[in-house]
Amino acid sequence: MAVDRTPVLKRCRALGLDPVYLGLDKKSNRSTARANKKMSEYGLQLREKQKAKFIYGVLEKPFRNNFAKAQKLKYGTTGENLMILLELRLDNVLFRLGFARTRKEARQIVDHKHVLVNGKQINIPSYEVKAGDVIEIKEKFKSAQRYKDILEVTGGRLVPGWLEADQEKLSGVVKEIPTRDQIDVPVNEVLIVELYSK
Repeated sequence: MAVDRTPVLKRCRALGLDPVYLGLDKKSNRSTARANKKMSEYGLQLREKQKAKFIYGVLEKPFRNNFAKAQKLKYGTTGENLMILLELRLDNVLFRLGFARTRKEARQIVDHKHVLVNGKQINIPSYEVKAGDVIEIKEKFKSAQRYKDILEVTGGRLVPGWLEADQEKLSGVVKEIPTRDQIDVPVNEVLIVELYSK
């Protein structure tokens, strides 16, 4: 399986991204040397795509598939639909509910078969959740020290309005499909659409 092993802070610097969006409290003290160089239009579009891929931990092929799916949806603009599809990934929803410190950790939790969606075990991080889905950590893992540690870190994190989390029971509900305004990711999806429509 392809894994991105680039140091996270280095990647954040290159993309001009705050590590907070990845669930990290780290700060980078270095600045990028290319700060004064003007970027081409293509460069800007490519950077937005790389930013979205990096934040959600998605590789090129699944990202392109999501884009194709977003184009086919009848409602909303392609860019907004793409962001919503990425936001509805199971690993991202776990991260948003506060049951994982980062999306990478959420992905690992899903891979290790700790997660139930509507009572069914799902181990596909890219599984698309729907409105009304109940997501919970399996009963036998709920008392694990790992989740106590995670909740200590994520306890103060805000859960978005389209989700409802019960930290005690380690379960959450997808109340509705999020709108673009509810997704606090610093990505300009219009540039991604422009890039793919060339």
